[in-house]
Amino acid sequence: MTITYDAIVVGAGQAGPSLARALAGKGWRVALAEGKTVGGTCVNYGCTPSKTLIGSARALHAARRGDEFGFSTGEVRVDFARAMARQRDIVTRMRGRGTHRLEQTAGLTFYHAWAQFQAPRQLRVGDDLLESERIFLNVGARATMPDLPGLDSVPYLDNETLLELDDLPRHLIIVGGGYVGVEYGQVFRRFGSEVTIIQRGAQVLSLEDGDVAGGVQRILEQEGVQILLNAQAKRVEKRANDICLQVEQDGQTREIAGSHLLIAAGRQPNTDSLGVKKAGIKLDRKGYIKVDNHLKTSVEGIYALGEANGQGAFTHTAYNDYEIVLDNLDGGTRKLSDRILIYGVFTDPPLGRVGMNEKEARASSRKVLMNTLAMSLVNRAEEFGQTDGFMKVLVDAKSKQILGASILGLGGDEVIHAISVLMYAKAPYTVLKNAVHLHPTVTEMLPTLLSDLKPLE
Repeated sequence: MTITYDAIVVGAGQAGPSLARALAGKGWRVALAEGKTVGGTCVNYGCTPSKTLIGSARALHAARRGDEFGFSTGEVRVDFARAMARQRDIVTRMRGRGTHRLEQTAGLTFYHAWAQFQAPRQLRVGDDLLESERIFLNVGARATMPDLPGLDSVPYLDNETLLELDDLPRHLIIVGGGYVGVEYGQVFRRFGSEVTIIQRGAQVLSLEDGDVAGGVQRILEQEGVQILLNAQAKRVEKRANDICLQVEQDGQTREIAGSHLLIAAGRQPNTDSLGVKKAGIKLDRKGYIKVDNHLKTSVEGIYALGEANGQGAFTHTAYNDYEIVLDNLDGGTRKLSDRILIYGVFTDPPLGRVGMNEKEARASSRKVLMNTLAMSLVNRAEEFGQTDGFMKVLVDAKSKQILGASILGLGGDEVIHAISVLMYAKAPYTVLKNAVHLHPTVTEMLPTLLSDLKPLE
């Protein structure tokens, strides 16, 4: 049966449901198709479960430091089954709320089925053929698997299957030192697992400045996480109760034996089963959907939002994609190029990042001012016993506008927004420098950070 809609949304991640509900609210007849779970990666396999586990691990870590804060708790051990049940319960509630909202939205038909193009304006969804002049793709991405000999013959985990664990790993080997690797590395170490991170590059968090990445590495190593840099996983095999990984580092080959293996080696877009060739949609060499400044694909009337368009791998960028598309449908002018890069790495303490980093500033033609400030100089950090990390800010010497910042330390994921808002306002850094901030907070040290800027040499 062929059914015509005013709009078809494919994927119920962070952009799709919001857009579908907004269009239905305008009186449009809207279809939304999702073959897996409402909420996408964020709710089901990413932000929500990982940050819930980070919360459990942080509470455990704080309890173990009781002597430093004047109290005693005795031996503190994780009840791993309860910690995992907690994250599953939270995920289930959030997914349920999202599903209920879709099912209760007037004018919106929710198809719990996969969608595949049959033609530029037609999608096969279950037994039905849906057609529309406006199609919005929010299909997301998934973990990519490296070309690692033996991987297909051993049990391994990714960011999805990790959440199905019922027993705490004795030794978790993690291939990949990006945000997934470092976040889960710290979580499982705090839970009591031995943890080894294998990173093929010269630093963890390859997109960060060396001092920032080094700061994160020190935090993890202080807690007992072993990190191997410039290390290449060569082969893996199952041997008795262990997973044995051969690693080449500095011209030497060694073997690491662990109980569990987590692959955290990047992401790939979910465009390979969408039938984009039948629609004429152009992809880049990595399979991401090519879009213009307004999220339009190469085919008129088809838009791509979220991780699969390659313009941001975050919940907040997906939601901003929705805002841009809806604004343009209403006659507005919002565009991708208005967006300032912002994200966090939610280790404890976390890293907040916005705009340029130092490497990018050095590569630009600008004259740049910079300053750093150790978190050990922040009263709030000292009072809370969390003095690891530092702040770094970059300022354009001519315009006096902030180009970017990295805040690794207590509250860094929240403090970064004070800088982000100033950047969107295109105001000079002196606005923030001269403002009066609440004491005692971490943010109150931003004027101090901005008071001693020096040329970047």
